[in-house]
Amino acid sequence: MEKDELLDTPYKERMILKINSETVPGPASYPACSSRQLLLTLCLLLFTAFLSSCSLPRIIFLDDPLDPEEHLNLGVTYEKSGELDNALREYEKASGKLPLAYLYMGNIYFLKHEYNEAEAYYRKTIRECPKNADAYNNLAWLYFSRNENLDEAELLALKAIELDPAKKENYSDTLTKIRERKHSP
Repeated sequence: MEKDELLDTPYKERMILKINSETVPGPASYPACSSRQLLLTLCLLLFTAFLSSCSLPRIIFLDDPLDPEEHLNLGVTYEKSGELDNALREYEKASGKLPLAYLYMGNIYFLKHEYNEAEAYYRKTIRECPKNADAYNNLAWLYFSRNENLDEAELLALKAIELDPAKKENYSDTLTKIRERKHSP
C-alpha cells in the first residue's frame, strides 16, 4: 500500500486548524472539516511518518568518542570560560581512567566554595596519585583558606615541596602563609 493511499483524497488536500472551538479552514477553496476528521487526519499523518521513519538509518554512539585526556582538555576550556558545571562534567568523564581529573574536580569545587567536596577530591587525588605535589599544595591551601587544620596544612605544603622541588617557589608561598597564620595572635 502506498503512503498516499492511507489518506483519502478530500482530507489530504485540506489544511485545518481548530482555534478556540472554531474550525478554521486552510485555503478558501477548501471546506472546513470536523474535529473528528481533523484528529483522524493527524493520526494518519503521524502513523505514515512513523512508518517512513522506520527505514531511516540511526546513529547511535556506543562508546564515548573522546578519550580521557580530551575530556580533561575540554574541561579546562570550560573552566577558563567560567562554565564550571560543564567543566566538572568533563572532569567526571575523564576521572574513570585518568585519576588526575580528581585534582581538577577539587579545584572546581574550591572555586564554587564547596569546600567539603574539594577536600574529598584532593584527598582522593592524593590516594590515587601519591606523587602529585599539586594535590598536597591545594589541600594545604584549602585548609589555610578555611583557617583550619593548619598543622596538617604545613605538613602538606612541605610534602609538596619535597615531591616537586621545581615548583618550590609556589609551594613555599603556601607554606609561608600557613606559618605566618599559625604564629599570629
